[in-house]
Amino acid sequence: MTERAGRVAQVFGERLRELRDKRGESTRSLAEIAGMSYTYVNDLERGIKAPSLPTIVRLAAALRCKVTDLVDVFNKHDLEKLIPKR
Repeated sequence: MTERAGRVAQVFGERLRELRDKRGESTRSLAEIAGMSYTYVNDLERGIKAPSLPTIVRLAAALRCKVTDLVDVFNKHDLEKLIPKR
C-alpha cells in the first residue's frame, strides 16, 4: 500500500474505531456481527487494509449506522492530498 493509499485507510480506520467504541462493541464482537475475521477488522482499524464498498456497507449494518457515518469523515480532509498520484 502506498503512503497516500495508507492515509485513506488510516482515516477510515480511525473513524471505524471511533464508531465501534461509541457503540460499546469490542473489535472481536464487531467482527462476529459483521461476519468478518477479527484480524481483518483489526487491520482496518489500524489502517493496514482499506475496505471495499461492500465491506463498508457490512460494517455500517453491524454498527447500526448509516454508511455516511463511516465515510463522512473524508469531507473534513483535502482529498487531493489523501489520494495517490498516478
